[in-house]
Amino acid sequence: MAVAASHMSASDYLATPESRPERTELVNGTVIVNEPKLPHAHAQGTLYARIRWWVDEQPGRGHVGLPTDVLIDAANVFAPDLWWVGPDRVPTEGQLDLVGLPDLVVEIRSPSTWARDLAVKLPMYETASVAEAWFVDTVARSVLVFRRSHEGSPNFDVSVELAADDVLASPMLPGFSLAVGTVFGS
Repeated sequence: MAVAASHMSASDYLATPESRPERTELVNGTVIVNEPKLPHAHAQGTLYARIRWWVDEQPGRGHVGLPTDVLIDAANVFAPDLWWVGPDRVPTEGQLDLVGLPDLVVEIRSPSTWARDLAVKLPMYETASVAEAWFVDTVARSVLVFRRSHEGSPNFDVSVELAADDVLASPMLPGFSLAVGTVFGS
């Protein structure tokens, strides 16, 4: 992970996509560069493929995407490893940016980012009103799930850690389920 020395605003960061390296985020005004390792890539690919299959299996199941700029606030632009929006917010053809926050975000452990993901990004997703967040731990081979018990809940009032022999599912993705061990290749 590399960290930029100077601070910038989210609007400045978003205005210069062509001049910044790939795989970056703006965290508290600082540009962070992340280079994921193979376990991260495997988990990301598996989750994307499975959720994409679920989305494509039946009309009206929303849209799943890979990292893109997600404006959190004036000093933070995150790029979740995966994201999903419901059917009422599917990006239109030619749309360049996601409007608003995803309904579901997925962050996958990278050695250099895990502590920041849990200590900084998780509370910011919660404050920004993301409905559900999955934090995939490639070392512990588990998934930490944080969600709101109902739409108006002010915080993530449901949290659970799923082990390899548990099943990953979400009320927002009816009919979707995946053995957690599958995420890690077991």
